[in-house]
Amino acid sequence: MENQPKLNSSKEVIAWLAERFPHCFSAEGEARPLKIGIFQDLVERVQGEMNLSKTQLRSALRLYTSSWRYLYGVKAGATRVDLDGNACGELEEQHVEHARKQLEEAKARIQQQRQQQQAKKREAGAGEDAPARRPRKAASRKPAEGERQPARKARANDARPAQERAPAVPRQPRPQPVTDTSALQPGQNIKVKAGKSAMDATVLEISRDGVRVQLASGLAMIVRAEHLQF
Repeated sequence: MENQPKLNSSKEVIAWLAERFPHCFSAEGEARPLKIGIFQDLVERVQGEMNLSKTQLRSALRLYTSSWRYLYGVKAGATRVDLDGNACGELEEQHVEHARKQLEEAKARIQQQRQQQQAKKREAGAGEDAPARRPRKAASRKPAEGERQPARKARANDARPAQERAPAVPRQPRPQPVTDTSALQPGQNIKVKAGKSAMDATVLEISRDGVRVQLASGLAMIVRAEHLQF
C-alpha cells in the first residue's frame, strides 16, 4: 500500500475514478447522474486503494457533481447509476430544477466576471497618457543678406532617429492557437476564429467532439480545437 502513487488533487481523483468505475464516472463529455448515497459505496469499494482518504473522495465528488457537464446531465428522464453502471431510478423533478438553477447561476457569474474584466480594460485604456505630440517647427527665417544658414545643424536635426521624434506604440501579443484542449477549463475566456476575425467566447465544456463554447451573444456551439485561440 505504501508504494502506491498518491493522488494530490480532486481532478486526479476524478480521472482515477473514471478508470476504476468507467460505467459510472466519466473524465469528459456529459456525465451521468449518480446514485444517492454513492459516497458511502465509494468508501467501501476503494478503501485502502491509492491511499485515498474520505476527505479526498468527498472533495472530488463535490467538484464532479458541481461541474457544468454533470449539471447538463441532470435532466428530466435521466437515470441515476451506481458504481457499476446499474440503473437506480429516474431523477426527481426537484433535483432537475435544482441542477438547472445551479447552471444558470454559474453562467451568470461567468458573464459578470467577463463584463468586469472588459470594464477594467476600458478604464485602463482611458487612463493611459496620449502619445506625445511632435513639437511644431519654428517658422524658418530667411537669412539676411550676407548671413550663412547653419545647414549642418539643420540636417542633423532632421536626421534624428524616429524613436526620438515620436514614442513607439507597443505591439499587442498575437493570439496563440489552442493545441491541447485538456488545458482548457469550463468558464475560461477564449477566442473563436471566424474567417479573419475572432470572437470572444467562454468555455462551457470539453468533449470528444470538440469544445462547447458560449459566444458573447449568448449562442452556444461546439468548436474544434483548430478554431480556438488563447
